[in-house]
Amino acid sequence: MSMPSGTAAAAMDHSGMMGGCEISMLWNWNTINACFISRSWRITSKGMFAGSCIGIILLVMTLEFLRRSAKEYDRYILAQHTRSLAPLPPSSTSSTHDTAPKSADPSAAPACAPIAHATERFRPNILQQAIRALLHMLQFAVAYFVMLLAMYYNGYVIICIFIGAYLGYFVFGWESFNVGGRGSGRMEENVTVCCG
Repeated sequence: MSMPSGTAAAAMDHSGMMGGCEISMLWNWNTINACFISRSWRITSKGMFAGSCIGIILLVMTLEFLRRSAKEYDRYILAQHTRSLAPLPPSSTSSTHDTAPKSADPSAAPACAPIAHATERFRPNILQQAIRALLHMLQFAVAYFVMLLAMYYNGYVIICIFIGAYLGYFVFGWESFNVGGRGSGRMEENVTVCCG
């Protein structure tokens, strides 16, 4: 009886240590007995694998939802701050107390107002920043989890990640652009090279 080769022995030992899980650090198309993240996430049937694929797609869509939520929350607190700075409506007595010099050009006064607001800066309060940090942490956690799934090099899982990114951005990335800025709002998104 001959001894098994070193590679075969290592593979047998590896599967024995992992409780029968098929784990490969090379590109693979494993389905049944594939394990992801932990031994308890062991694929035992085609239905379970299909459910896992749907779950991965939804997980990546959740990442896109969190990204959009963070952007919308930033817009919300900025709009809230802008409303707090809005000038009070003129009262009926303001015309008698108006001591500002009159300009011959009626467009001169409105042109100065946006300049004052353009240089103003806004810093969120502690509660607003705590909410922003929570949304960032959730994005980071979900992106890290997606990265761990991708590191199994399972072709089906990676395809599901791509599908989830497409569907997630299609649903949650659908927003209007600032035409005057030639779409510059699109360039303000924070996108990393990896998953987050």
